[in-house]
Amino acid sequence: QVQLVESGGGLVQAGGSLRLSCAASGSIFSINDMGWYRQAPGKQRELVASITRGGSTNYADFVKGRFTISRDNAKNTVYLQMNSLKPEDTAVYYCNADIITRTTWRSENYWGQGTQVTVSS
Repeated sequence: QVQLVESGGGLVQAGGSLRLSCAASGSIFSINDMGWYRQAPGKQRELVASITRGGSTNYADFVKGRFTISRDNAKNTVYLQMNSLKPEDTAVYYCNADIITRTTWRSENYWGQGTQVTVSS
């Protein structure tokens, strides 16, 4: 079984910073793409940023220049450094990963439980 556990969310004032972490654990053989999504109340879940195993990154336009995604393959962990936060960044942030497990030996998609980020004005 595989688990993705996020941490690092919280309450911050506009202009502040937060760093989210997501650690994958379980019967993991390899992790391919990892990413962060977010969902605000009444809105659909949307991609924030993604990163390949090799380190290539992709960002939503609304976070370019403010957020940075990175990963540590040895620790099966992905990070999201969020700077210059705005009230509209308030949402539940979810970790996502494509993982090949030692159980099925095929790539399957997994989600974390989410972590709340609230930015006050």
